[in-house]
Amino acid sequence: VYLWNASTGSIEELCSCPENDYITSVQWASDSAHLAVGTSSAKVQVWDANRCKQVKELPGHTNRVSSLAWNNAILSSGGRDSIVCNFDVRLRKHEACVATLRGHEQEVCGLKWSPNGMQLASGANDNTLCIWNAAFEQQHRITAHQAAVKALAWCPFQSNLLASGGGTADRCIKFHNTTTGALLNSIDTGSQVCALQWSRHEREILSSHGYSKNQLCLWRYPSLVKAAELTGHTERVLHMAISPDGSSVVTAGADETLRFWKVFGEPVCKDTKVVHSSGSGMHRQASIR
Repeated sequence: VYLWNASTGSIEELCSCPENDYITSVQWASDSAHLAVGTSSAKVQVWDANRCKQVKELPGHTNRVSSLAWNNAILSSGGRDSIVCNFDVRLRKHEACVATLRGHEQEVCGLKWSPNGMQLASGANDNTLCIWNAAFEQQHRITAHQAAVKALAWCPFQSNLLASGGGTADRCIKFHNTTTGALLNSIDTGSQVCALQWSRHEREILSSHGYSKNQLCLWRYPSLVKAAELTGHTERVLHMAISPDGSSVVTAGADETLRFWKVFGEPVCKDTKVVHSSGSGMHRQASIR
């Protein structure tokens, strides 16, 4: 695992796996100082990024750890063993697992806490999407997708709106009311949906895809009109992460490259009279390699 400083351009190695083991998931905590790391050997680790030191190793899985999500002091992890472990990182190693969720039959490849910390969404290779409350009780089990559900994104402007993306046999982005479990809308994107990211500034959502274009698509919400299509990766665009100011997105592809995209634009100052247009400005298609 490497840490890249966007201000200085410096790169620092945080950790590495022994032979026959490899990193399968990473996720920053909200304090921006601690990083959760999952491995192929079923380990869940917490690292102090400032000190480059491991501070926790949390047992619970029996196979690779495919997905990670933080909710304050709670770290949730989804595994190839089909379970979701929920750890309170303030507790001792063997007391830390406060709940184990068994809502899936195959690998849990997607995991996201809602911004308000009230609901957890889990997606799996068995094509199911589960919604859990903060007490780790299952609220909904959704079977709307026809392929694995890896891509998950909670809406920043509506707390009970969740977007989910399906794999190759599905190709759809679906929008759910997580209070009722109702399906609100669906769009066939034409290719597998690998990752989803909402804009923090405008009512837009970005999706990343695989075969055949390996593209990014920007969609307006709720009209689901495609505002832009961005290409650059030569293989599946597996992961996305948004910058702290919400203007840029970094993508990680199966082509072993990271690409940076100025896709969402700058945040609008509340005291200005200039209204930022949601039109297809040049910044939406600019990419930095």
